[in-house]
Amino acid sequence: MLSVENLDVFYGDAQALDNITLEIEQGAIVTIVGANGAGKSSLIRTIAGMHKPSRGRILYRGTDITGWPSYKVCNLGIGQVAEGRQVFPTLTVAENLAMGALVPRAHAVRERNLDRVYAMFPVLAERRNQAAGTLSGGEQQMLAIGRCLMGDPELIMFDEPSLGLAPAIVQSVLTTVRDLNRDGLTCVLVEQNVAVSLKLASHAYVLENGRITLAGSGEQLLRDDRVRQAYLGL
Repeated sequence: MLSVENLDVFYGDAQALDNITLEIEQGAIVTIVGANGAGKSSLIRTIAGMHKPSRGRILYRGTDITGWPSYKVCNLGIGQVAEGRQVFPTLTVAENLAMGALVPRAHAVRERNLDRVYAMFPVLAERRNQAAGTLSGGEQQMLAIGRCLMGDPELIMFDEPSLGLAPAIVQSVLTTVRDLNRDGLTCVLVEQNVAVSLKLASHAYVLENGRITLAGSGEQLLRDDRVRQAYLGL
């Protein structure tokens, strides 16, 4: 579904990604694991069209989308739930969701997607007229996911969706990722909760200093001594 080939990304003279190659199969949950500063968010943002690589290609369903602007990438069916949620704090819940449906691909299915979001997150329906900035962190994360779903994506990239949330809310958010995948969405998950995210993953990559150093099924990486020592404290 999505292929990244030999991707290099620089910020000035600093290299963020070095010869990254990976595959995202349709219907999968693919987890990307790595320490802070490893390049995980840079990879997500480059796929989303927010950074331009200096080398390499990004293919989506066989179409070369390297360097496409983010609005075109989004309209192709690639959604992103950004790190830190990034809701519009002064807009209401309903207005935030409406913003997610502005891409042309979502116009015809806006009402269906809105019903889906409210069914998935009833608290958003209850608070549809409330300013997003007054929601709790967990509710804002629900809103960020709901806003992404309003764009009618086929693939969603989650960038640290549990960051800063209470443990009980973290479990709920990761369960939502699993449920969306069971409903047919392909998911890319960048997540600090390494053990849980690898249990969810059909495939996983370890990113270190901008390079992929390990790849395999989530189960294989959970058993790998290097992963256990570096990320699980075992």
